[in-house]
Amino acid sequence: MYKQILAGASAGMCQIVVTTPMELLKIAQQDSGRVVAMSHTSSSSSSKSATKLALDLLKKKGISGLYQGGTATLVRDVSFSAMYFPLFAYINSMGDIDPETKKPPFYHTFGSGILAGSIASYIATPLDVIKTRIQTTTKAPGDLQYNGVIESFFKILKHESPAALFKGAVARVCVVAPLFGIAQMFYFLGVAETIMGLKAIQPT
Repeated sequence: MYKQILAGASAGMCQIVVTTPMELLKIAQQDSGRVVAMSHTSSSSSSKSATKLALDLLKKKGISGLYQGGTATLVRDVSFSAMYFPLFAYINSMGDIDPETKKPPFYHTFGSGILAGSIASYIATPLDVIKTRIQTTTKAPGDLQYNGVIESFFKILKHESPAALFKGAVARVCVVAPLFGIAQMFYFLGVAETIMGLKAIQPT
């Protein structure tokens, strides 16, 4: 089990190289309209493209600006992956094994991916909330400034409530669970290998 946890955690560590800048830009674009409305400034600043936002960050903060909240992203993704992969393997192993393929049927693998993704994503939601607060680069008047993971955790508890750490939990589960269920099913069916002509899909 510890090897599965280590493998999952390692996967989470590798992906933050790409996901951190993308999440930072996504949050900046999604939040820009709110900031403009609260600041009563020109709406032109709310229509910046991802490229423009990236160039502004690079100009102001250098390459490190694109990795604001990198530690929070690392903690979230490593925690999620460390929970998801061993949990999926355990649930998937509980299915009836087909004597020919030596695997559970593909629909069981699909369901296992959804269930494991639901549990892991829900538990990791507080880390996602903290990451989002830290990566909100545009601030409206009166907005709190969030920095480190620990500081942000206690700041949310102080100014809001423990329930605030689970804001968006259902929406997050609705996105992550089907994604990982489909991914596991495609892996089981060998879709990539089939496209490359290496094998034929043989569902059970």
